[in-house]
Amino acid sequence: MVEARDITGGGPRLGLRVNAAQFSLLVAVNALVGGMLGQERTVLPLLADRVFHVPAYTSALVFIAAFGAVKAATNYFAGTLSDRYGRKPVLVAGWLVGLPVPLLLIWAPSWWWVIAANVLLGINQGLTWSTTVIMKIDLVGPARRGLAMGLNEAAGYGAVAVTALATGYLAARYGLRPQPFYLGIAYAALGLGVSTLFVRETRHHARTEARSHPAQQSDRDDQARLSDRAIFTRTSFTDPALSSASQAGMVNNLNDGLAWGLFPLMFAAAGLSVARIGVLAALYPAVWGAGQLVTGALSDRVGRKPLIVSGMWLQALALAGFALSGSFTAWAAAAVALGAGTAMVYPTLLAAIGDVAHPTWRARSVGVYRLWRDGGFAVGALAAGTIADSWGIRPAIWTVAALTAASGALAAVRMYETHDRGTHAG
Repeated sequence: MVEARDITGGGPRLGLRVNAAQFSLLVAVNALVGGMLGQERTVLPLLADRVFHVPAYTSALVFIAAFGAVKAATNYFAGTLSDRYGRKPVLVAGWLVGLPVPLLLIWAPSWWWVIAANVLLGINQGLTWSTTVIMKIDLVGPARRGLAMGLNEAAGYGAVAVTALATGYLAARYGLRPQPFYLGIAYAALGLGVSTLFVRETRHHARTEARSHPAQQSDRDDQARLSDRAIFTRTSFTDPALSSASQAGMVNNLNDGLAWGLFPLMFAAAGLSVARIGVLAALYPAVWGAGQLVTGALSDRVGRKPLIVSGMWLQALALAGFALSGSFTAWAAAAVALGAGTAMVYPTLLAAIGDVAHPTWRARSVGVYRLWRDGGFAVGALAAGTIADSWGIRPAIWTVAALTAASGALAAVRMYETHDRGTHAG
């Protein structure tokens, strides 16, 4: 397997090993990005219920809907901006936006302050997470793309899990505010400092790969001239693999929005302590994060489609397990299954986008994919909240489980295998 290439005779070299230092630094940065999200996973649903006394599930989940909608839109612009101005400026801008988030959560006198904090968090996550994904794809080239995405997402969601567990412990010991959010202050300061001082621009690596792309010169010129609208249409609707990945990503985060917003409330209603709720809130992203260390590299060997289809179906079964269960042990088992299914899907979808999209418009295609994927947070929060208000939490879970199974079936029918088919879009 080719680990590094120098196509331009002295230009940037593509490969995981040759770019190990910068790649590892970006893995650490994405762990800090994930930690910013993890500070909310255990505590915010409980704040809505116990501090702000938000009267309905739908109202309580508005913070997730606001986060998801803003993050989805920011993902799209992150890809376009990183192509236009470079990756590093977008990454640094994302950290600057994230600095006030933990402070707003600590000082919030009303629920609207929490929603405002989540708007900023959505911008932060859209700019920083999207950019670290794009930069890692730039660095490694096509040979180890699945492994690269597995490492990226494992770092991010591993940090979500660790932080969710830590904030659950801090909330149980000291209260829901302010101590759990001190972690967020540290993450934001470290992320901004490291990104500003040590991260290097990677856009020139993408240009190197574009020059080596297996296509005729005239075809490469056509790819370079693709408009933003054409890229959006191709990624969203017309290319069977890109559009299948976009819908699967959206449904994946739809069920993550459900898990984030409603599961802690269901666990609390069953009488679980804050500490035990924190364990369950951490278990799902922990398995999700660690599992991607295996599944990302596995997709480089067996292909993308088998992991995507089976992962969506495993998530559907896990959600059914949550709906059928009522004890800590059974919920823990369902959380492990949900994390495993998500680990099969998450890095593999990103790798599939990287396989198909031409290097000259790949960042924008990643942005479109992440627009749809993170739009699932907003759709999931509002849909699950509405169903829960009308019929209860468990019917909401069953509905999302059915949608997840249908998403896997659609990918099974429509998606083609993308690994080693990087010329398909060319």
